[in-house]
Amino acid sequence: MGKRPSKHLREPRPLSTQLQRTERKADGEWLVSRMDGQQAVKTYLCPGCQKQVRPGETHVVVWPAQPGIGSTSAVIDRRHWHTACWRLKR
Repeated sequence: MGKRPSKHLREPRPLSTQLQRTERKADGEWLVSRMDGQQAVKTYLCPGCQKQVRPGETHVVVWPAQPGIGSTSAVIDRRHWHTACWRLKR
C-alpha cells in the first residue's frame, strides 16, 4: 500500500452546508460550521491560540466566503478553531 499524497495536494473534501452560517470579521466574510465532538476525530492547530483542538472536542470549522486570489475553492483555506477563540477574533 502506497503512501497517501499530502493533504495539500489532494482535492478538498466538500463540507456539509447544512449547519453553516456566515459571519463578518474585520478581515472579511467567513463561513462557519460547528463540528460536534463525536465527529472530531483528528488533532488540529487552532489559528487563534496556537494550541491543539483535540479529537472529541467540539469546535468550529471556518473558511473564507470567497476564494483567495489564485484559488479555485475557499474550502482549501478552511481551519479548525476553538469556538471561544473564533468568538474572540475581530
